[in-house]
Amino acid sequence: MDNAQRPRWRRLGWSVALLAGGAVAGGLMALALPAAAQNAGSSGSVPLAAATTDPSGQPTADGHRGGQRAGETLLTGTDAEKARAAALKAVPGATIDRVETDADGAVYEAHLTKPDGTKATVKFDKDFSVTGIEAGMGNGAGPPR
Repeated sequence: MDNAQRPRWRRLGWSVALLAGGAVAGGLMALALPAAAQNAGSSGSVPLAAATTDPSGQPTADGHRGGQRAGETLLTGTDAEKARAAALKAVPGATIDRVETDADGAVYEAHLTKPDGTKATVKFDKDFSVTGIEAGMGNGAGPPR
């Protein structure tokens, strides 16, 4: 090999090395990101986006899409603020998982986690007055408290 061909081979070698390094780094990130995302929500307090987003958009086994059931819509703006305030007044110290319209008879509902880690659902009328508190995620099966 003469001196004119060496730089070309070196450039090719560096290109191959950079591509291989990028592939390895991409593979490591693909393995690490799902684990990091899973650990981010393990503190007991679930951010609203994590609680209401289903990347696949497919219903889960219990008929929910991204946390809420078909026929329910996440609340935003002042409606969300009113529902959150009323839910926290009804169940002090709780963490709000999501607030949404209700498909089971109430106008609105708030899903939350109580300080002891149990789940509850607070039901509201159109004026955000509490009409009931159910144990669990509010499928109508729990007794009002």
